Amino acid sequence: MRKFWTDAEDRWLIDNYPDTLAEDIAKHLGRTVRSVYARANGMGLKKSAEFLSSEAAGRTNLLKAGEKHRFHSGQTPWNAGKKGWQAGGRAKETQFKKGRRPHTWNPVGHERLTKDGYLQRKVTDTGCTPRDYRMVHHLVWEEAGGEVPPGHVLVFRNGNKRDIRPENLELITRAENARRNSIHRYPPELRAAMRTAGKLRRKIQEAES
Repeated sequence: MRKFWTDAEDRWLIDNYPDTLAEDIAKHLGRTVRSVYARANGMGLKKSAEFLSSEAAGRTNLLKAGEKHRFHSGQTPWNAGKKGWQAGGRAKETQFKKGRRPHTWNPVGHERLTKDGYLQRKVTDTGCTPRDYRMVHHLVWEEAGGEVPPGHVLVFRNGNKRDIRPENLELITRAENARRNSIHRYPPELRAAMRTAGKLRRKIQEAES
């Protein structure tokens, strides 16, 4: 029988998922690890950078395990002094010429829409697409003197992702964003009240900091 998530469990998950092992969360909530990952993914929750760089995440152990297989300074590679492999036949005639750009290339300044409807702009031409393109609403926010610190996201106040005016952008925590994404099942008037309460909490936190 399917066990539905309660509001209390969702709130606990939002507060603890970024910095807690999924196994520990599953044990605390009496659920499977797979269920925890699925729920967190559905709510847009991510592990914090601090957690991923800690021993608890297990990644540092993997890095240490691979140290003995790394190329060490002064070590001679097996292909030292050998020329690269060359294909025979007419391969040289049909090879991609140096300096030639692929048909998918676009100049700096080119804009495109992601599958989620966000507008991106090409700001560099390194050849690495994820690195060359940036979200336009992030660029607009930064040009207005703002920054997006770790653990925060930019959202559109009116929900329109193409309305990229600075006054339509709002900086909120990832936890708050997850809460907003999880209240869609409530009536409109209650959703509005919950968003207002979230803004009030942030104002109080800013005043106390």
